[in-house]
Amino acid sequence: MTASSVPAAGNSRSQARVSVVIPNYNYARTLQLCLASLAAQTLPPHEVIVSDDASTDNSVEVALRAGCRVLRADRNEGVSAARNRGAAAASGDILFFLDSDQALSPDSLENAVALLSEDPGLGCVHGIIAAEPLVDDGPVEWYRTLHAHYWRLKGVGPTPTAYFAAAALPRRVFEDVGPFDRALRDSEDVEYSERLSARYGIRLTDRIVAAHDEEHRLGRMLREQFRRAQYLLPFAAAHRRRPGALRANSELGVAAALFTAATAPLAVLHPALLLLPLAGAVAFAAADPGLLRFVRRKRGARFLPLFVGLHLLVNVQIALGAATGWARARLDRDFGRGAHDRRHRTEGMSSGV
Repeated sequence: MTASSVPAAGNSRSQARVSVVIPNYNYARTLQLCLASLAAQTLPPHEVIVSDDASTDNSVEVALRAGCRVLRADRNEGVSAARNRGAAAASGDILFFLDSDQALSPDSLENAVALLSEDPGLGCVHGIIAAEPLVDDGPVEWYRTLHAHYWRLKGVGPTPTAYFAAAALPRRVFEDVGPFDRALRDSEDVEYSERLSARYGIRLTDRIVAAHDEEHRLGRMLREQFRRAQYLLPFAAAHRRRPGALRANSELGVAAALFTAATAPLAVLHPALLLLPLAGAVAFAAADPGLLRFVRRKRGARFLPLFVGLHLLVNVQIALGAATGWARARLDRDFGRGAHDRRHRTEGMSSGV
């Protein structure tokens, strides 16, 4: 899927060559929808590169049928390595990283180019998640989608945080900041955000919108939250404290959820002890009342209790994962640290810093 030329509207936007880089691992189910959204863009991409990370499904066949350039890895190395391979092969002036389980709104590429053209100091623009799932697989997916849409929309504007599921940056910026840390399979966005925001501006915008196919199985969703939360304290906590940093969940909400779960078993000892988890649940709901109002508007009052229950379970997993990560970081100095951080520390020790 290439475009030998772009519309000649007489300005820099129309002349921009956008290389779309799609890291992929076993997402044949949604890759076709992702590529179809690129074919419908108001600004056609200069090229579409699918960087396949040793998929075992028919992802490569889907990409080849769509006319994409396909890079095949011999072994699975993670999203950072896949993005780096795609960026190294790209020839466009602007790199647009897009995950293979997302589909862009038709004007997303055009809007990304416009935003970068309007502000020379802007190093990256990235988009929000649509309020409707890419594929409707039931209530768990609706929970994940609504929450993802809400907290990103609330964070629209300048920020030190970049998420590369749907993000554009000039090639010169990527070359200046350097590639993604191949050692990281989680929190790679946070690590890259730290390097990127030290030199350039970052903007989250609602002019780039991607419908996302979220996890719809409860067990897998909770395990994923637990795994990712392990990097929260040893790696991402410092970034979260920066002004304007994006946060999916509040610390108060996480603490209230853990308190609710921890005190709930006490209710069997004495009915009066039921007040403890009830107070925790009230504090949990009060942590983000805007979220509950948003969910009620979008899906109705009948969906709200299920949403709150799922959200509480997720926040409990985040608390447990963060505690596990804290413990692991005490036992392993390198846990939660990328190759750049390890190399910097090694160089510092060897030079006496």
